[in-house]
Amino acid sequence: MPQVQEGSFLTLHYRMSGPQGQVIIDTFDGQPATLSLGAGELSPAIEQRLIGLEEGTRTVIELPEGEAFGERQPEMVQWVARRLLNELGDPNEQYVAGDVVQFPTPDGLGHYAGAAVEVREDGAVLFDFNHPLAGQAVRFEVQLIGIL
Repeated sequence: MPQVQEGSFLTLHYRMSGPQGQVIIDTFDGQPATLSLGAGELSPAIEQRLIGLEEGTRTVIELPEGEAFGERQPEMVQWVARRLLNELGDPNEQYVAGDVVQFPTPDGLGHYAGAAVEVREDGAVLFDFNHPLAGQAVRFEVQLIGIL
């Protein structure tokens, strides 16, 4: 049977849950996901736990607090001035706490997300750029359908 290796192309079903059992993503009731190990589609900690598993395996991976998506980092919670938000997006956008906003990477080739935490009267927005599951335990259930 084929085994997962670094760089493997996988077809799989998976369910990721947070510490209180809240489901973040679940493909079991729909189309399976396809991804390339090492392409950044899963956290490195989850990818490492998949290496060596055989095609057809169904298992649950429990990751302790902070292992799946790192520890929460207070410096990743930052105020963004309204002027900059206007330059990067729609100047008429009205932000509210809970909004998730995509920002371009400095090289312009990618994106990263921030969740709005607070909006000031001057329009500045406090964004949390930590992964939503940073610092939390994660349960990752997986069924490996195919490995290339």
